Amino acid sequence: MNPSNTALTTAPLSSADSSFAAAAARSAALEAEVAADPSRFRVLTGDRPTGALHLGHYVGTLASRVRLQDAGVEVVLVVADYQVITDRDGVGALSATVLELVADYLAAGIDPARTAVFAHSAVPSLNQLLLPFLSLVTDAELRRNPTVKAESEATGGRPLSGLLLTYPVHQAADVLFCRAGLVPVGRDQLPHLEVTRTVARRFNERYAGGEAFFPEPVALLTAAPVLLGTDGTKMSKSRRNAIELRASEDETARLLRGARTDSERHITYEPQRRPEVANLLLLASLLSGRSPQALAEAVGSAGAGALKALVTEVVNEHLRPLRARRAELVADRTVLLEVLRAGNARANEVADATLAEVRSVMDMAY
Repeated sequence: MNPSNTALTTAPLSSADSSFAAAAARSAALEAEVAADPSRFRVLTGDRPTGALHLGHYVGTLASRVRLQDAGVEVVLVVADYQVITDRDGVGALSATVLELVADYLAAGIDPARTAVFAHSAVPSLNQLLLPFLSLVTDAELRRNPTVKAESEATGGRPLSGLLLTYPVHQAADVLFCRAGLVPVGRDQLPHLEVTRTVARRFNERYAGGEAFFPEPVALLTAAPVLLGTDGTKMSKSRRNAIELRASEDETARLLRGARTDSERHITYEPQRRPEVANLLLLASLLSGRSPQALAEAVGSAGAGALKALVTEVVNEHLRPLRARRAELVADRTVLLEVLRAGNARANEVADATLAEVRSVMDMAY
C-alpha cells in the first residue's frame, strides 16, 4: 500500500455544493477520471461486522468495489469491528462474523493481493489518530450529524455512547490514515464524509500551516438503488428481510416465494405505484442485465408466482459461482485468517507512518 495519494482535480466543496445534485455531478466527473487513469486513486470503504452480507450489500457496494479493483484503483477495505460496540453491550460471536465477512469479500471477487482487508482493532495507530481529530470538531457538530441522530433514535431512548457520538470522527480516521481520495457512499452517508473533509481541512489549517497534509476526500456516489427486503421495507440485516449471499438455493427460493407483491395479476414495472413488484423486477434486472421493463413483459399476465420464480432463477444462477467459492473458503478458516493478517500488516505499515508524520507536524515527536 502506497501511503501517498495523487491530488484530485475537483474543486473544494462550498456550502452551496452540498446538495445531492452537486454531489452527483462531481461523482459522475470522478467516474470519468477514474476510467481515464485509475492508478491515481485510492478508495477506502468497509462494513460493520454485525451479520452476514446480503443481496443489498452485493448490488449496492460489493460489486462496485470489485469493479474498481479490477479497473486498477487501489481499494482498502476496513472491517469495522470497533464500530460493532457503538450501540451494543457485547460483541457476540465477533471473530466468526468477521471471517464470514472476509469470505463474502473474497467470494465476490476481492483479490487480497490487490486489495488490503484489515480490522479496526488490529491497527492501533489508526485509532490513535482519533485523539487529535476529536480536537477539531465540536460536540454540537457531532450531535447535529444526521446519521448520529438517526442511530441514536434507533436505540429506543438508550443513552448515547461516546463511541456512537464520535462515530463520524472514527470514520474520518479510517479514511485519512491511508489518505484515501475517494469514498464510495450512498446519499445518506454524505454528512459523514463532510465530517472527514472538515477534519482534514482543519488539521491542515491548524497544525500543517495551511499545507495539504491530508487530502479532502470526495464522495463517489453509488449508482445502485436501494433494494427492498422481502417484507417491502429496506433490505437490512437487522430486519431479517434479506437474502444472504451465503443462503442456499432452496432458502433463496423460500424467501422469494414469501416476498410481498400486490393483488394485480398482470406484471408491470411501475416503481412509484407498485414498489414491491418493481423491486423484484429491479433485482432480476441488476443480476441478469435485462431491463426491468423487458422482464415485466416476459412475465406478463402469468402473475406474481411466475415473477418470483423468474427472480429466484436469476438470483440463484448469478450467485451459484460465488456460493461455490464461498463454501471452499469457509471450509478452511486459516486462509481467511491469513488474508486478514496480511491486510492488517499492510494497514499497520501505512498507519504507523501516517501517525509518525502527524506527531511530527504537531511537534509531538519526542
